[in-house]
Amino acid sequence: MKTIGLIGGMSWESSAQYYAIINRAVRDRLGAPHSAKVLMDSVDFGEVERLQHAGEWDALGDMMADSASRLEAGGAELILLCTNTMHKLADRITAASGLPFLHIVDPTGEAIRAQGIAKVGLLGTAFTMEQDFYRGRLEREHGLEVLVPAAEDRATVHRVIYDELVAGIVTESSRAAYRDVIARLVERGAQGVILGCTEIMLLVREEDSAVPLFDTTQLHALAAVEQALA
Repeated sequence: MKTIGLIGGMSWESSAQYYAIINRAVRDRLGAPHSAKVLMDSVDFGEVERLQHAGEWDALGDMMADSASRLEAGGAELILLCTNTMHKLADRITAASGLPFLHIVDPTGEAIRAQGIAKVGLLGTAFTMEQDFYRGRLEREHGLEVLVPAAEDRATVHRVIYDELVAGIVTESSRAAYRDVIARLVERGAQGVILGCTEIMLLVREEDSAVPLFDTTQLHALAAVEQALA
């Protein structure tokens, strides 16, 4: 079993889910009492959020590169970045470490194509929904057509993530708001919807959508287990 290195803390609410999913999957594959070999380097999301909204991506790239280097020095054999948005800086991580890096978009795109879906909606932070680093990889590498919510809906999705989900706050009013956003994406032709922020899985459930949901946290974590046990 390879040792999985997790760059976490963005937020710790979803990083905890990664840890649980990975360990449950290893136990299911190998039987009790097996668990995963995991290292986590967890950053302060308060600092990350401040730098994100200030546009200080170079400083964030340094932070991610430093984290990857610490994991490599500690004995990690592959690296996951436990957040969608910070994959904007994936190249900084791969440049800082010689370890295999499992990009969150790839197991997500593969799962979508495996269901025969060509047009998919994307929920996430404003950075993820509006910039090319995420949508572009889905389009170029996986041949998907990606729909994002209208501007007002994007603002709602982003606000709930940063004001509520990263703090572990889950409300029925926000679930209803996300349900409406998803329904509008489906009306525009989305055949599935990507939960493209690792905290959204805390809020949205399968019954909140008329089309399949693709939980990036679950897909990314399970893909890491496959690599670790290969």
